[in-house]
Amino acid sequence: MSGDRIATDEPLGELEVVHLFDGAMPTGVSVSHTGRVFVCYPKWGDDVGFTVGEIRDGEVVAFPDQQLNDNRSDADPERLVSVQSVVVDPADRLWILDTGSPVFQPTEHGGPKLVCVDLASDQVVQTILFPTDVALPTTYLNDVRFDLRRGAAGTAFITDSSDQGPNGIIVVDLATGESWRRLHEHPSTKAQTPPDLRMVVEGQDFCERSPDGTTAPVRMGADGVAIAADGSRLYYCCLASRRWWSVPVDALVDRDLDDDAVAATVTDEGDKGSVGDGMETDDAGRLYVTDGEHDAVHRRLPDGTWQTVVHDPRLLWPDTMSVAADGHLYVTANQLYRQEKYRGGEDQRRKPYVLFRTPIDAGPVRLR
Repeated sequence: MSGDRIATDEPLGELEVVHLFDGAMPTGVSVSHTGRVFVCYPKWGDDVGFTVGEIRDGEVVAFPDQQLNDNRSDADPERLVSVQSVVVDPADRLWILDTGSPVFQPTEHGGPKLVCVDLASDQVVQTILFPTDVALPTTYLNDVRFDLRRGAAGTAFITDSSDQGPNGIIVVDLATGESWRRLHEHPSTKAQTPPDLRMVVEGQDFCERSPDGTTAPVRMGADGVAIAADGSRLYYCCLASRRWWSVPVDALVDRDLDDDAVAATVTDEGDKGSVGDGMETDDAGRLYVTDGEHDAVHRRLPDGTWQTVVHDPRLLWPDTMSVAADGHLYVTANQLYRQEKYRGGEDQRRKPYVLFRTPIDAGPVRLR
């Protein structure tokens, strides 16, 4: 009996390969207003020659240069240590979110930081270091969004996805560099764990698994973040959860509100039907989420209904998304769940990792 007529999973939507990565595993991607593409490689155990790069002529080169990527310690305040996210802001500047935490080690002051690069000159124009009561020893700075209309120079919103300690959202005044924590240890920023959540990828439980077979739940908290097209609300989700949440930006930036008052403004937005760590919005008011269990990206329309943008067996753990001015959604696929910590000590990732894009007929949110 021939097996070539057996039905298989059908892809949905368009998926175009932008770049193949044969070296370290990438996480973040961001596209400038002029089409420049930036990526980052956190130091999770791979041989990382530079933690931030730009794709130029089919190759990834250190950005803005190799020197900035050659840190002298894990607490180097002037160089990049281990970058989780790169985001182009509404003014077409690249912001680099440095965890200061290679292989999730405890942070020290000087490591965790937010670095701004002027893309007209490719020069660092601002570095914001976080005090130790904001970037805690357990903090893992994950992703960031911007509203340049709030405050004298704008405001940034960062998720702390730590799997070892408190989670929350960090708010940054870009004019003064002052930062503060919000929703610290709020239930919405905490991972769900069994029996409330069971994650299955490629037919296997997605959990930490040691060589002796011992398992532990994935505990990464507030991770994905996106800002509404009108800047009114900040959306966020945990990697280990199928729920997503929102909070008024007015509450996050109001220093006169105490923690309980801010927490009272949080909205449970419901079940997004997927486990994943990516969130993004477009200028048509739609919200995108990654689906690591089903190799997909979905979006919620302004009327509250959901659509699948793309589903493809090549989309192995869609991680970070970036809406570009060319009308495409860019997304990295990095096989995160195949790392050795989740596969009993055996690294089952198969290179190359991939940067894809899919058409969405919309542009990025630019709050300025």
